Amino acid sequence: MAITVSIELNRELEIPASYDEVFDLLADVPRSASYFPKVHKLTDLGDNVYRWEMEKVGVDKHAIQSIYASKYVADKDAGKIAWEPVKGEGNGLVSGHWTVAAKGDKTTALKFHTNAELTLPLPGLLKLAISPVIKHEFNGLVDTYMSNLKAAF
Repeated sequence: MAITVSIELNRELEIPASYDEVFDLLADVPRSASYFPKVHKLTDLGDNVYRWEMEKVGVDKHAIQSIYASKYVADKDAGKIAWEPVKGEGNGLVSGHWTVAAKGDKTTALKFHTNAELTLPLPGLLKLAISPVIKHEFNGLVDTYMSNLKAAF
């Protein structure tokens, strides 16, 4: 038995740094990922594809772990960094993008959008109870990521 939880998130923030500095950090997936909380392991699969293995949440046999891979494409001229899911890697499909725009010489405006579909080995009866918990956890991770990025500059 398994349940699938769908999550969609949007965030906007301003970073007190130049467009080049911010874009270069976000386009460097391992460097950007170092600011994302609870990443157990990030594996470079080649061709700008990375597998994310998040820390396990829960206890013993009730612990769940999100694992997924995405292919990243950065277009500095267009101000966009996008990622698409790689099927067959783990239990999640994650897509999204950053939109990066200069706002003066020393400020960069960011828009973050992501969609995630996580399939977890849990009984269907738990979906109503567990979905809000997983969405809350994912929101918290992304909020911490945004704070960490802002603090990096």
